[in-house]
Amino acid sequence: MSRSNSQFSDMGSQVEDAFMKYASPVKPYIPTISRFLLVVTFFEDALRIIMQWSEQNSYMKYSRGFPSFTSQIFLGLNVIVMLVCSTLAVQRRYTEYAVGGLATVVVSQALGYGMIFDFKFVLYNFSILGGLLLLLSENMLAKRKAVFAGLPSVGQVEQSTYILLAGRILLLFLFLGFIFAGEFTFARMIVSAIGLVACFMVAIGFKAKWSALFMVLFLSIINVFINNWWSLSEHHFERDHIKYDFFQTLSTVGGFLLLVSVGPGGLSMDEKKKAL
Repeated sequence: MSRSNSQFSDMGSQVEDAFMKYASPVKPYIPTISRFLLVVTFFEDALRIIMQWSEQNSYMKYSRGFPSFTSQIFLGLNVIVMLVCSTLAVQRRYTEYAVGGLATVVVSQALGYGMIFDFKFVLYNFSILGGLLLLLSENMLAKRKAVFAGLPSVGQVEQSTYILLAGRILLLFLFLGFIFAGEFTFARMIVSAIGLVACFMVAIGFKAKWSALFMVLFLSIINVFINNWWSLSEHHFERDHIKYDFFQTLSTVGGFLLLVSVGPGGLSMDEKKKAL
C-alpha cells in the first residue's frame, strides 16, 4: 500500500513539475489571470444589468414587488459595487473592501431576486464566496511576505490559514451543483466520480496544487461543452441562464487557479507531510 501511495505521489509531483516548467513564461501572470477569472462573473452580471436595464427593472417591480425608485437604486448600487470592487480585486487594491463588497452583492442578489431556495443557485454562490475567501487569503499571504524579515504575528498566520481552508472547501460546492443537476447518465456518473475524487483531495489538502490544476482543466472542458451559450440564438429562452452558468463556472475555475498559485495553506496534508 505504501509503495502504491509513493508511486501516486511521485506521479503527482511529476505532473506538477511539468506544469510549472511549461507554464513558467506565464507563471508571473497566473495570480492576475486567476483574480480576473474569479471576478469575471461580476463583470458579466453588471454588463447584463446595464444592457437589460428595463427588463431587470420591470422584473424587480412586478415580480419581486420593489417600488419603482427602490428597484432602480438596488440595480444601480449592484452595478457600481460589482464594477468597482471587481476592478480593485484584479488590481489587488483594498482587497478586504473589494471582497466585502462582492460578498454583499452575492447575498443581496440572492435575497433581491428571491433565489435563496434555489438549490443550484445557492451551491454556485457558495463556490463564488469560497473563491472570494481565497482572494482574501492571497492578499493576507502577500502582506505577510512583505513584513520585515518575514516574521508576522501568529494571529495573522492563523487567520489566513483558516480563511484559506474555508475558501478551498466552499470552492467545491459548484461541482456539487453540477452533480445534482441534469440526468444521471453513465457518462455523467463517471465524470462526477472523477471530479469528486479531485474535490476530496482539494478539501483535505492532499496534492492540492495538482488536484486544483486538474479541476481547472476539468471544469474548463465541461464548461465549454455544457454551457456553450454562444451556440444558441440571441432570443433563445435559456441563453441567459446558460450564459450565467458559464461565467459562474469560469469564476470557480479562477478560484482553483488561484489555489494552484497560493497553495493549500497550513491546514492541509501537504503541509503536514513537509513538517514530518
